[in-house]
Amino acid sequence: MSTSTAAPAAIAARPPSIARRFSSFLYAHPRFRLTMLLTAPLFWLGLVYIVALVLLLVTAFWTTDSFTGAINTTFTLDNIIGVVTDSLYQTVTLRTVFVALCVTVIDVALALPIAFFMAKVASPRTQRILMILVLTPLWASYLVKAYAWRSVLSEDGLLSWLLTPVGGGTPGYGLPATIITLAYLWLPYVILPIQAGLERVPDSLLEASSDLGGKSWRTIRSVVLPMAVPAIIAGTIFSFSLSLGDYITVRIVGGTSQMLGNLVYDNVGSANNLPLASAIALIPMVIIFIYLFIVRRTGALDNL
Repeated sequence: MSTSTAAPAAIAARPPSIARRFSSFLYAHPRFRLTMLLTAPLFWLGLVYIVALVLLLVTAFWTTDSFTGAINTTFTLDNIIGVVTDSLYQTVTLRTVFVALCVTVIDVALALPIAFFMAKVASPRTQRILMILVLTPLWASYLVKAYAWRSVLSEDGLLSWLLTPVGGGTPGYGLPATIITLAYLWLPYVILPIQAGLERVPDSLLEASSDLGGKSWRTIRSVVLPMAVPAIIAGTIFSFSLSLGDYITVRIVGGTSQMLGNLVYDNVGSANNLPLASAIALIPMVIIFIYLFIVRRTGALDNL
């Protein structure tokens, strides 16, 4: 046999490499391939989220020794009962829910016309420019934006300079300032899902409504808004949940006001009472779960 014919035969007889055999095995077993792909992210999700939530729930049923500061792992309902029955926590909970609702309503009211213009009115070039403008605030630091609003809302700030000549004034620091700042911070998170939802509304429906004599407002109310409900709810989930858990903004512009996040922070930090902080942290979690349950029962999330 000549050398020229022996070389291809030797190459053909060479056994496949381990990598090639493993690749062939994955190709022949798609379920195992899917399992391999999902193992790492599911492990991370379970470790970071599920385990953390379980530890939070368990810690809420412990107590802290008032003298030594040591955590007593004996099961008790004292923290849960105290959080539910104490008037302080009831007041702060109502205040937090009120702020979250106000922020959500303001953001939806502002996001709807912006998102509609981006999705149905603006040209492709204008749409790209508006998208950049919506996303630009997300590039800045959370603290930078919060302190910027602190400067704007101060007594000698920009808002006071603009409104004083016409008899107005700045709201100062407190709940109004907290609502304004949070509404600004979460507005992009409400605009984006609503804009994506409105883009899925067929233009033919708007044209049909116009052909049938429907006015602009009637078309928006009867055609656009019902089809945009799932996207609107998706946006409200972002603004409502983020507002419930926020504690930095209220410290910067909230004056003496407190929200649930501040109580959690204070008990973890200066008070060194992790079990009580865990019990307080369960309040916004329960509120969010109730909200998601109600939304799911309405079927609004089925079309997302």
